[in-house]
Amino acid sequence: MPSLHQTIAADLRTQITTGHLKAGERLLSEPRLATHYKVSTPTLRNALALLQAEGLIEKIHGKGNYVRGPLRRLTYTGGRLIPDTDLHVTTRTTNLRAHGDLISLLKVPARTPLTEFLYLTHQGESPHSLTRIYVPRDPAPAKPSWHRSAAEQSQDQISARLPTPEEASMLRISATLAVLSITRVSTDTTGRVLEAALLVLPSDRADALFITRNPPAEKGQEG
Repeated sequence: MPSLHQTIAADLRTQITTGHLKAGERLLSEPRLATHYKVSTPTLRNALALLQAEGLIEKIHGKGNYVRGPLRRLTYTGGRLIPDTDLHVTTRTTNLRAHGDLISLLKVPARTPLTEFLYLTHQGESPHSLTRIYVPRDPAPAKPSWHRSAAEQSQDQISARLPTPEEASMLRISATLAVLSITRVSTDTTGRVLEAALLVLPSDRADALFITRNPPAEKGQEG
């Protein structure tokens, strides 16, 4: 038998999928919804968390819970993030010193000057993906190397995990929604790290595409 919060989530899910609650519409306040369903506020919030994890609603701090519009898919392939439609991007550049995991990731001494490029893509007003790129400032680059052709080799590490509190807040997703975490390190021909890119993609709107190309057969081995 479904629990109370699952029953509430099912009712709200039906209202959303049938169009009774439309994209962009604000739900009743949590206390009013709890009163309507005759449950405690924690039970009601558990129901809303399920819908957040499914990408059906989003919680905007200080405003309330809103029905999400259709989510645009993002595909990560060949070291690039390719949206299925135009998304607008906000950027922020920060100068900082190498610390924590950045030291080993970039293979630099502690407190080495770095530049952080932060990219937050949006669909309408909703955040969609988060990318941080770290570049050593010796020599200082004009922009990350993925916009140039300086990188001779790159390596991607991809994992699924829960978002950090900061990531959940910036992307306006539930702390229980898994994200696709991609760490891409680009190096030159000498093995020097040019940059490290850290991408965070909510799992309800992201695909990773891997393409394998077999090397051509050498002459004399074709059969």
